[in-house]
Amino acid sequence: MNKTTSRGGESPISARDLRPLERRFVTAMRELDYGRFESLRIRHGEPVLDPWPTIVRSVKFGDATPNRPDNQSSEFELKQQIAQLVEFVRSVDDGEIRVLEVRGGLPFRMEIALEIANDRAR
Repeated sequence: MNKTTSRGGESPISARDLRPLERRFVTAMRELDYGRFESLRIRHGEPVLDPWPTIVRSVKFGDATPNRPDNQSSEFELKQQIAQLVEFVRSVDDGEIRVLEVRGGLPFRMEIALEIANDRAR
């Protein structure tokens, strides 16, 4: 994975600050609620959604009330976890998030495939 720090500009604060592909992915995380995305490619600082990454939903039995927010509006302020994920993705030129764990519709943890350049490995 090649990572740069100049891409992305300012940190996103609300859904209005998201690019179209970012918005689609954030909506998918909110709809998933609990689970994970697998094999999310990143190209030129944006998520690749064609093909769509594999979605694995977690289901907990015996839980009477899900943690899903009541307001599923398309305009909302971004939680810190979403802003951090978007900033990270924007900083990556080419790479892959192998697993992105989602809890309560928010990114919780991710595993990233890293490519180490030969000159860095010395």
